[in-house]
Amino acid sequence: MCLGIPGHILEIPPDQPDLGRVDVEGAVREINLSLLADDPAVPGDWVLIHLGFALEKMTETDVAEMRSTRALLGFGSDAVSDLVESDEWQPVTLRQPGS
Repeated sequence: MCLGIPGHILEIPPDQPDLGRVDVEGAVREINLSLLADDPAVPGDWVLIHLGFALEKMTETDVAEMRSTRALLGFGSDAVSDLVESDEWQPVTLRQPGS
């Protein structure tokens, strides 16, 4: 299972159209937008972000539904903000059962 987080595009530098400054739950991050080449994002768009890449555009309704679902599951905005603001993201090592 992966965790995608919505982000609001603030700025896309003209000399680097594959990168955007994105507000992710209050933390501004640089996000790779290259996967949206078929439908380029513009400032003001919402995007679904996973591992620093914008995977798809979202509507404001999508964002509201996602936030509501996270709240129902117990993932409040504080938990997401803590994750987003952390510079110490660690890879997860997966092990086979019985190893």
